[in-house]
Amino acid sequence: MTEVQSLSPPLPPGTTSPPPRQAARWLGQNAIGIFTPEAYDEEVVERRMFGRRQIILNRPAAIQHILVDNWANYRRTAAGIRILRPLLGGGLLLSTGDDWRQQRRTLAPAFAPRTMPMLAGHVARAAELAVAELKTRGEQPVDLLATMQFLALEIAGTSMFSLEMAAFGRELRALVRHYAARLGRPNMLDFLLPLWLPSPRDLRRWGFRRRWLGLIRRMIAARRAKSSTAAPRDLFDLMAGATDPESGALFPPAKLADEVATMIVAGHETTAVALFWSLYLLAETPSVQERLADEVAGLSLGAESAAALLPALVYTRAVVHEALRLYPPAFTLARLAVADDVAGGVAIPARAVVLIAPWVLHRHRRLWAQPERFDPSRFLPGAPPPDRFAYLPFGAGPRVCIGAQFALTEATLVLASLVQAFRIARVDAAPVGVRAIVTAQPDPPPLFRLTRR
Repeated sequence: MTEVQSLSPPLPPGTTSPPPRQAARWLGQNAIGIFTPEAYDEEVVERRMFGRRQIILNRPAAIQHILVDNWANYRRTAAGIRILRPLLGGGLLLSTGDDWRQQRRTLAPAFAPRTMPMLAGHVARAAELAVAELKTRGEQPVDLLATMQFLALEIAGTSMFSLEMAAFGRELRALVRHYAARLGRPNMLDFLLPLWLPSPRDLRRWGFRRRWLGLIRRMIAARRAKSSTAAPRDLFDLMAGATDPESGALFPPAKLADEVATMIVAGHETTAVALFWSLYLLAETPSVQERLADEVAGLSLGAESAAALLPALVYTRAVVHEALRLYPPAFTLARLAVADDVAGGVAIPARAVVLIAPWVLHRHRRLWAQPERFDPSRFLPGAPPPDRFAYLPFGAGPRVCIGAQFALTEATLVLASLVQAFRIARVDAAPVGVRAIVTAQPDPPPLFRLTRR
């Protein structure tokens, strides 16, 4: 199996508390670089950053306590809210307290297992069109990151809106790329200012938000203009018709727009990155790619049969899980302690920032054998399962990603469709690093050559 290197140099040994300006610069360029070499070996690493105590946790019992047992004591940091709020507003990912509980209750039925066949059909149709389009390119070099971003966006658009994304996709991707490249990069004021006090960059972020919400509202209007049917046909029908189980109230328009933005951004961006890294790893490991191709050979992965075939895609799903281990799109979770606590024997003082970093946790030398090795057999039936709190591609506890099963369904079906149709290889062997700002993306994105099977 392939050995995968981090390729993003962490802080030098012993550099645990960099000066604030230097730390902010690293975080704005590549957040993976703030993790010391010790973080991959030790269960607990403590330091000070931006004048606040920071604790990097790799002890599963402590992580379980924070994400499950006493999760209400830990909230998002002000910096995290500042950076994500212009895109996600008051949607499920950033809401808190009673507001979050109401949103979670209201949205949960839209992601129930009974909706997966409908959503799998949308995925299969979009994957079939993507394969057909890629076949027209012959063996020309392909940017698979951009291809997966537009494919995942098309799936989000069709599964949520029953809208082809031709009218909105390029504008949406341009806005997301602009935000990630410029306004989504943290600076020192994001960490030092209280949340109520805006910085100059925050003013520019809110200018972006006006343009962003204008696009989201146009998408909602286009969807509402389509004729309705008696039965829900997409996620928007399920969300727009969902009522709070206690009050019976529908989402107000502003909240619905924030939920739509959250589902589109969180859904398509993270899944696209997961698909890219899965394809990258398969290109680097031809034996794994051929084993996956053997599994999917001869299967009918069309819209009518896709959901029924999912249980048969055992190895394909294992490849996705292993790619999510090595390259988790959501590479770190930062939480601020509200009150003093003890988590798995670790004292957590009030106002301390706790980092639970899947990037580090999934490569930790005490938790994984040969952690840098790409080995999908870790996730096959019969293999010893990892500790539940050593593998967190979607988080855990009450705030676990609500769309996790949809994301896994999408990634598995798309990967199966692509490998069934093509042999996937790199155009060159240049090293590919990782740049982590909002998600963990390739730096630079390599080109691939797809050869018909």
